[in-house]
Amino acid sequence: MSSVGTPDPNSGWLSEEELAETRRRLPLLYVEAIPVRVDGLGRVTEVGTLLRATNGEISRTLVSGRVMYGETLRDALFRHLEKDLGPMAFPLLPASPVPFQVAEYFPWPGSSQFMDSRQHAVALAFVVPVTGTCEPRQDALELTWLRPAEAASDAVTSDMEGGRGALLRAALASVGVLP
Repeated sequence: MSSVGTPDPNSGWLSEEELAETRRRLPLLYVEAIPVRVDGLGRVTEVGTLLRATNGEISRTLVSGRVMYGETLRDALFRHLEKDLGPMAFPLLPASPVPFQVAEYFPWPGSSQFMDSRQHAVALAFVVPVTGTCEPRQDALELTWLRPAEAASDAVTSDMEGGRGALLRAALASVGVLP
């Protein structure tokens, strides 16, 4: 137990300086979640995308975040879904956390369809049904629910940061919504 005001040395968190140094040296592990609404038969009826303002630019994105040291994938998914969608989202995490895709982000263009100017990162991507009320938090301005075909449209996916439009389309294909 740490005293008040002293960071827990085993918290799994890095200081801003440690994170910047780590990003320069190692790929980091992330989870990404595509929140969906499903009907009674488990068919995707709506897809949620987040609207964010980053560095003065507005873009669409997905639920995403780092996996901390010692944290399970299930715990990381739940933490980031709750952080971005609010505590009443009630995500239905998969019984077996197997991603539909592994996305590799590079800080330069051309090595992958995915790019993150801050770092080299590997993201495990999941489709996660949510059943509750979603109230975006943190740096998300809003959560927009779209029909699958609308979410996969060029108008939406071209607004997504770092190539996440391709990830969204792959998610919809993985659940049989797109060919």
